[in-house]
Amino acid sequence: MEKPQSVNEPSLPNPVLLATIGGAHGIKGEVRVKSFTGEPEDIGAYGPLFDAKGARYTVKSARLSKTVVIVRFAEVADRNHAERLNGTELFVDRSVLPREGEDEFYHSDLVGLVARRLDGEVIGEVIAFHDFGAGDILEIAPDGGASVMIPFTLEAVPEVDLDLGHILVEPVAAGLEGAVEVREGDAIEGEDRA
Repeated sequence: MEKPQSVNEPSLPNPVLLATIGGAHGIKGEVRVKSFTGEPEDIGAYGPLFDAKGARYTVKSARLSKTVVIVRFAEVADRNHAERLNGTELFVDRSVLPREGEDEFYHSDLVGLVARRLDGEVIGEVIAFHDFGAGDILEIAPDGGASVMIPFTLEAVPEVDLDLGHILVEPVAAGLEGAVEVREGDAIEGEDRA
């Protein structure tokens, strides 16, 4: 049996998250997968996928079903195995992905960039990219305090500069201006704290 390759080994020097396995589907080992590819059912178009421990997953079939892709992996034979994969992240090496076009970015490219207001003031660092279904969201961690989430739209983030390592954020469009911070113990107008 072939030893699985690890995402930390040279075989995947630049791993990119391509999908996350959800729950099992049916009794024959199929799983529901949240795909991060442009066309969700193209999850197998880039060759085998690998989890963080290095296990290999080869897509035998993939079909779109509402908001997920139903995938059959060659390495998953039954429902019990499929159930154990819930939450597993799947990666490919960046070298197998198509080159980005202008104004296109891989999610992993954005994490770690410095977020700045249009005037240059630093907001914080992009720590995560989320897709909750209603649109792409960037999570930014300031130097102090809780992280903030902003929409990843052209209006809210008019510039992404990977070479300089930052994004520019339009504060009003991003929902950062006019927000009222309420600290614990502060009274909210009209709220009765009995």
